[in-house]
Amino acid sequence: MLAEPGTLAVFGFGSGAPQHDDPRWLNIPLEGLEAPSPLEVWHVQGPVEHGREGALSWSAGEGWMFASLTLDERDFDDLRQAAAAAYEALGEFVVQRDEHHVLRLWNYLGAINDGDGDVERYKLFCEGRGDGMRSQFKHGFPAATAIGHHGEPHCLVVYLLACDKPGKRVENPRQVSAWQYPRRYGRTAPSFARAMALPEGDALAISGTAAVVGHSSAHADDPDAQLEETLANLEALLASAGMPSGFDTRSPLKAYVRRASDAPRIIELLNHRLPGVPVLALHGDVCRRELLVEIDGWRYV
Repeated sequence: MLAEPGTLAVFGFGSGAPQHDDPRWLNIPLEGLEAPSPLEVWHVQGPVEHGREGALSWSAGEGWMFASLTLDERDFDDLRQAAAAAYEALGEFVVQRDEHHVLRLWNYLGAINDGDGDVERYKLFCEGRGDGMRSQFKHGFPAATAIGHHGEPHCLVVYLLACDKPGKRVENPRQVSAWQYPRRYGRTAPSFARAMALPEGDALAISGTAAVVGHSSAHADDPDAQLEETLANLEALLASAGMPSGFDTRSPLKAYVRRASDAPRIIELLNHRLPGVPVLALHGDVCRRELLVEIDGWRYV
């Protein structure tokens, strides 16, 4: 895949994924809940250049850019500093590029729900992300996902998709915008848009979406009901973006499932509710302890 023309990035999931030193290759420390997990590949219609800037890996072609960082939190005082360093490094690199419009970000960190109150790790990550962003997203946040992994506990993975043209941010009328969450969700509110319409208007990059209505989690300890609420939120996002209802075979999704024991039921329900839609089920912790499933992905026109 890396040898094929136009390959911008290739992602392998879990401990069984191959290893490669190409800057376009990234291991994601999330185990697949159905074996074997497929690789995810990003392609562009044209030549691709790639390289490294210190710990940062990147590739670019045809107006698109992939960039990633994998950091060891033990090299920093705490997760907040690690997250700030990751976002500072990515921001400093992106601002120098023609492809400086960040459309989509992914964040994977260990033990995302450890700690209580303001020192819960997800809340510390949000603080560090906010510190590292500075004024980079003063005109609006990109779409994003943040999920807890069960791999090396100190491993922080952040990667992005950027373009030489801006996208259009999309919010969900059923949900409070994340950056407007009340204080109880942390000293720094989560900094992301619910979705991002890509520049040509032919695709929607969907942020991590769960059973949140307004700003409150719904259906505690009921994975079936949480999945239905999540699907309702996805439909609301499509409508808000002016896209047709539903997903199809060209709309790949990821389902992050907190409890591996829930996976067979979640997969069964997804196959029933989204027939033919490619869904990659991964073992990952959602940013709130009470949330059992989250979905992100792409919707193409």
